[in-house]
Amino acid sequence: MSVLASGAALLASVGWASAIVLAERPARALGAFDFTRIQLIICATAACGICTAFGLWQSVQLSDWPAYAVSACVGVIIGNLAMVGCLRLGGPRRAELLVSMKALVIGVIAFFWFGELPDPLELLGAALVLIGILLAIAPDPEERRHAAPLWQVIALGVIATVSQSLGFLVVKPALTAGADPIAVTAIRLSGAAVLIALAAPVLGARLATGAAKTPGMIAAAAVPGLMGYVLCSSLLLYALANMDAAVASVLGSLSPVLVLPILWRRNGARPTARSAGGALACCLGIALILSGG
Repeated sequence: MSVLASGAALLASVGWASAIVLAERPARALGAFDFTRIQLIICATAACGICTAFGLWQSVQLSDWPAYAVSACVGVIIGNLAMVGCLRLGGPRRAELLVSMKALVIGVIAFFWFGELPDPLELLGAALVLIGILLAIAPDPEERRHAAPLWQVIALGVIATVSQSLGFLVVKPALTAGADPIAVTAIRLSGAAVLIALAAPVLGARLATGAAKTPGMIAAAAVPGLMGYVLCSSLLLYALANMDAAVASVLGSLSPVLVLPILWRRNGARPTARSAGGALACCLGIALILSGG
């Protein structure tokens, strides 16, 4: 297993944990559509600028455009609109819990699509990580009573999970053929930004919350977008290109556990003994995954 690929996936988890906490306030204020539109336009511009400055476009093959189109439409547009909706209704803990199942979905799809099967030690480690995530992030009974209708949160989480999984896996062949992860990210974001801009005249007014799009609010939406869409997505794409998709996705799904100390620091929400046990299980699982490589 590539040490760089493993490290990239772990760094993606750290970045997503920070980004989802930063995203909660502007996402609630702006609504899923405006929040996603602002993020995509800014992030696509930034990613394209990076690719142009460093000459990364030459790594992309035009023959892979169907995969990029599917990744942009399904993985970025549908996946992230559902993710923001889940975040607004269920909060960061529930959103992270549901989307963390992406690791399992990616593993199953990668097995049937690419024939990838991690070795037994890696599978055991992955199982421990997933169990640890469930223990660490599951809402307490008191939280459940004050949540939005559970079926809505679960439905949005499932849509986000499946869509994002397909969005990442469909470009794996292009990545393994030599496409630069940042260039792939730029193409995905650019396609999604164009689509959401075209949809704005029809859906923008209907889904608007009425919140003022001040420079401060736009910046508050852009920062977690740059962290998640550009940095973390590129890191995970690099990991997917250089190791088993299932293992990469597990290491890239630790944000539900990593978000706990951030929420503790911000809100005083001290992790429970169950959460601490879940974090320990995740650490053991990561150790098994890394030793298995």
